[in-house]
Amino acid sequence: MIHLRVLTPNEWQLWRELRLAALEESPTAFGSILADWQGAGDREERWRQRLTDVAFNSAAYVDGKPAGMVSGGWCDHDVELLSLWVAPFARGRGVGDQLVESVMAWAREQQAPRVILSVRDHNASAIHLYSRHGFEAIGPSPESEPGSPETLFMRRI
Repeated sequence: MIHLRVLTPNEWQLWRELRLAALEESPTAFGSILADWQGAGDREERWRQRLTDVAFNSAAYVDGKPAGMVSGGWCDHDVELLSLWVAPFARGRGVGDQLVESVMAWAREQQAPRVILSVRDHNASAIHLYSRHGFEAIGPSPESEPGSPETLFMRRI
């Protein structure tokens, strides 16, 4: 059974657990790297601030065990889907679908005209997930840097 829960800054330890697991398990999927959030970067106030600065943060549970995460924040007038990750044990069970839909529902509540996201172009399973939910590729992300993995920009109107 899949259960989603919207997180508050007081649940920073759960967000930390999931984020560190995501960065370790999928090091090329995100703009951040594990080292950015370890050592001096691994501070309670920083984790709390992340959950405060990004408007929507949700965790997924499968059979009571933390299994994934997603965020939604504002990018100009659009909602940006951020930080989606599903733990390996929970993949293929609909967790990613529910996490995407949670951001879409929040975007509708906020009356956002579009939802946008960036995804590494080598991440075929994520691109397929987003495409299933009506996202269309519109080209390389403006944030793509020369020599770094290519990032694909997608949107859903």
